[in-house]
Amino acid sequence: MIAYHDTEWGTPLHDDRRLFELLTLEGAQAGLSWRTILDRREEYRRAFHGFDIARVAAMKDAELEKLLRSSGIIRNRMKVFSTRSNARVALAAIGEHGSLDAYLWSFVEGKPVVNRWQTADQVPASTEASDRMSKALRKAGFGFVGSTICYAFMQATGMVDDHLASCFRTKLQPSGGKANHAPP
Repeated sequence: MIAYHDTEWGTPLHDDRRLFELLTLEGAQAGLSWRTILDRREEYRRAFHGFDIARVAAMKDAELEKLLRSSGIIRNRMKVFSTRSNARVALAAIGEHGSLDAYLWSFVEGKPVVNRWQTADQVPASTEASDRMSKALRKAGFGFVGSTICYAFMQATGMVDDHLASCFRTKLQPSGGKANHAPP
């Protein structure tokens, strides 16, 4: 968890495959701890073809059924099958917007929303932006994209920088604008 925070969480991410991965993982996390998902991340990558969106969209029912017997991922039928349907919707979004990156970052006007909360209890579970994202994603056909999931996704991908003012990461991140690097 510390390494994830120190090197990845809140870093602006602009890679369609990685954005799809985090959207999938945030949806899988619903009702569970983030540690549970991070501990299974490599297995998710293996199960879903490294989150290659086109390959996931083409997965057959039999492949998804087989995944439901794997202890390496969360074996929730709706979550597993939504990964394929979300990939199909992501492909449509890419076709319409040029990239998943352009579509998803449009909800923050293409640049990180930088907050400098003093305490963790000030950090919201959702915002108007995550409400808009959730509503639009659901309308487009995505599943497991409630407002709280969308806000966690926005935080994870650096669309929202919610590092506390006292966090060393606040000194490493720009105070605004669009960073163009992906985490290691």
